[in-house]
Order: sequence, then C-alpha cells, then structure tokens
Amino acid sequence: MARRKEPRIPDAILDQLLAGTDPKTAFDPNGLLDDLKKALAERVLNAEMDHHLAKADDGNSRNGYGKKTVVTDTSRIELDVPRDRQSSFDPQLIAKYQRRFPGFDEKIISMYARGMSVREIVGHLRDLYGVDVSPDLISAVTDAVLDEVAAWQSRPLEPVYALVFFDALRVKIRDEGLVRNKAVHVALGVRADGTKEILGLWLEQNEGAKFWMRVMNEMKNRGVEDILIAVVDGLKGFPEAITAVFPDTTVQTCIVHLLRQSLNFVSYKDRKPVAAALKGVYRAIDAVSAEAALTAFEAGSWGQKYPAIGQSWRRAWPEVVPFYAFHPDVRRLVYTTNAIEALNSKLRRAIRARGHFPTDEAAMKLLFLVLNRSEKKWNMPAREWSLAKAQFAILFGERFTKAMA
Repeated sequence: MARRKEPRIPDAILDQLLAGTDPKTAFDPNGLLDDLKKALAERVLNAEMDHHLAKADDGNSRNGYGKKTVVTDTSRIELDVPRDRQSSFDPQLIAKYQRRFPGFDEKIISMYARGMSVREIVGHLRDLYGVDVSPDLISAVTDAVLDEVAAWQSRPLEPVYALVFFDALRVKIRDEGLVRNKAVHVALGVRADGTKEILGLWLEQNEGAKFWMRVMNEMKNRGVEDILIAVVDGLKGFPEAITAVFPDTTVQTCIVHLLRQSLNFVSYKDRKPVAAALKGVYRAIDAVSAEAALTAFEAGSWGQKYPAIGQSWRRAWPEVVPFYAFHPDVRRLVYTTNAIEALNSKLRRAIRARGHFPTDEAAMKLLFLVLNRSEKKWNMPAREWSLAKAQFAILFGERFTKAMA
C-alpha cells in the first residue's frame, strides 16, 4: 500500500490557520488565502529591508511603514511596506512603482495567449475573482511583451539546420482606416539532433523575392551558415532568394500542401478516390517513375475530369523532384509536416478568436505568445529522426556531420 505523501505544510499549522473560520471562505476575496499572501509578502519585504540596512552599514535605519495596494489574481490587498530614513530601499518582491502582485502579469499574458481580447480578460477577472482591472492595465501588461518579441526575433541561431519549414497564414489588420489581409510567415527549424525551434516570425502584405532576400539575410546575420532542406508552400520568390544566400540548400515543395491544393479543385464526393490516385505520384521510388505516374494520372479519368491538378503539379515539379532522392525515412519527415500543421492550427484558432487586429504590433504580440507557449512543449525529436539521421549523413556528408559536432 502506498504511503501517504507528507504535506509541505503540516496539518497542525493548517488547523491553526483555519480555526474559527469557515473553510469554504478560504479562497474568497479577502479570505484566508489573501491574508496569507499579505502576511508572507510583508515578511519578505521586512527581510529585504533587514538585508538592505545590514549591507549598507552607513547608519541608515527603519522609518516606519507606507501603505501600498496591489492587485492579485483573486482581489486587491493592502501591504505595509517598510521605509528607511534615507529612502534608498527598493524592494525586489514588489518594486516601488509595481502595483500588481508577482504572478498576476503572467496570468494576464496566459489568457491573452489563449486568444482572449483585452475586454474579455477584464470581464473574466471581474466575474471569477471580483477584481476590477482597467483595459489600459491589461494593454500595458501585454505591450511589455513587445520588447521580448524584439529580443527573440534578433537572438542568435544555430549554424546549421537540417530542415526548415517556411509557411504563411493570413491575418486581418487595420491599416490606415482599412482592414487589410497580411501574410504572417513562420519558420520552423529542425536541428541536427531532431529538436525543433521557431526561427522567426515576419509580417508582410506583399511577399516576393526582395522580402525573402531580406529574411534570408537576417537569418544569416543571426548565425545561420547552412540549411540542408527548405520545405515551402509555393512561396513567391522564395527559391531564388534562398539559393542566393544559401546556394547549397535543397528547396522542396511541401507535398501535403500540394495535395491540399490539388483537392481544392475536386468536388467533395471525389476527394478520397482522387487522393488515392495521387499516391502513386508522391510514393514513386524515383523521379522518373513519379513523372510516369503523373502522366498516367493526367491521362486517366480523374486527370481528365480535373486537369488543373496535373497542371499545378507540373508548375511545382522542379521543387517536387528533390523529394525522390530521399530515403522513405527522410521523405516521411518532409511530407508528414505534423509539427508545422499543429502549430498553424493553434495560430489559426487565436486569429479566428480575435477577428482582426488594430495594429501590426498587436498581431505580432499575440502570435509570438502562442508560438512561445507551443515551443515550450517540444521536448523530443520526431520518431523517424533516429533513422533519418543516418540518411542525412549520407546525403549531405560533412554539411550534416558538422552540425552534429
């Protein structure tokens, strides 16, 4: 029989705290929990003051207390903050101009990252906790993330990435009084050990070779020396830009996106058989067999009924061909883009919940928070990576082994 885990706070102390009170009210605003927060905060502040006076050793001394009201995630509490005669004490737990209890900002940011609007957060805090917080305060807390976004967007990157997936989503942003569609581009990198990393986030109304050249140069300036395979979804001007900056990179069209684009031409009842017919193209053993399979598809009943499918594959064929040089283990990583698809679904949910954004900064702020929350959950490489590593070492030689060093 498992032993009962000893509580971090002994039962005798809890009984003493609850004596003479209704336990049901312990979590109410200004209940026992808030009393404990107040008592612990004041104890920490007094300990900080003792340390401050002892460290200075200049005759400074205490000078009573000042009142300060701070917002917690359950209510407002009034603290007695110690003062010193020289007014040199700057507490660390709650700084001089800080009006929110530690952890409160994180809760606001967490709600914002889940797609809640500023006014929804205000209502949520009022309904659940009875705390009235102004929309301006919520905006101030979330705007503080913009500095973090800037630092994240300019941080150093790894010298070599085995795979980089580039993808785009559309967002609605108010610009000069009009709501415009803009593209948000996300780069997801896979390191040589198989772990994933979001490399950057770029917002642009019109993509093209100049835009992608700027993105590639930015990545190079942040330390990227080589990308083995870049997987893209027909991004305009991308192949020319990446080969200008990273000339040895293999540019590969995302097979999943190509399949989805193909099925956009197909009526709902025909989608399953058409998808099955296209398997012969992307599962072919080599490029010659794949082109023969595509020709057969175009000549067959489905290709004749939906000629736009064959045309779309032919237009993308130069970026489809590299796929066939890869072993099935590597192919699976390239066309089973679960990581970028899962990421995009979270971003789309947040975008749908918001409708449109008032500024570019507001869009970047929310998308960064969603990406940041997602990235923290990535601990393990893909299941196929252990087999794929050997294939990468053969296909790319020293370019890959250099990244493993």
